[in-house]
Amino acid sequence: MRPMGYGGGFIAGFTHPIVGWDHVAAMIAVGLWGAFLGAPAIWILPVVFPLIMAFGAVAGILGIPVPAIETGIALSAVVLGVMILFAIKPPIWLSAVIVGAFAIFHGYAHGAELPADDKRFCLGPGVHHLQRDCYTSSVSGSAFWSAGQQVAWQSGVRAG
Repeated sequence: MRPMGYGGGFIAGFTHPIVGWDHVAAMIAVGLWGAFLGAPAIWILPVVFPLIMAFGAVAGILGIPVPAIETGIALSAVVLGVMILFAIKPPIWLSAVIVGAFAIFHGYAHGAELPADDKRFCLGPGVHHLQRDCYTSSVSGSAFWSAGQQVAWQSGVRAG
């Protein structure tokens, strides 16, 4: 889970969401699915993910057992990708539940990986993490969705 070649501390924490393909895929997928679903999902899903992720992080910090963490993280990218690929548009509450369920796994991984000395300093970086993830997923999803809409329009396909 921790990036190879890095120890604990600031560098590992800062680079983990960037070099961990599973987290990047999930952030992009959440933003892209929210953009695909339109308002209000375009901002609700990117906000739900890091907020619920914080609860998963607390569970990881406290050592509460949650089964199949890596499987849940991998499935998040696959399931969200399938939702986008097949243009599945569930109600907003169900979309938020799906995103939130996967966020628990991502958050747990972050909380469980934290070195014991760093666990007491989680609040400040945690708030920054929430802000960054909300911004990253909404901006990247909107950008990818806009590009996809442009390609679809030019090819004569009308997307929802």
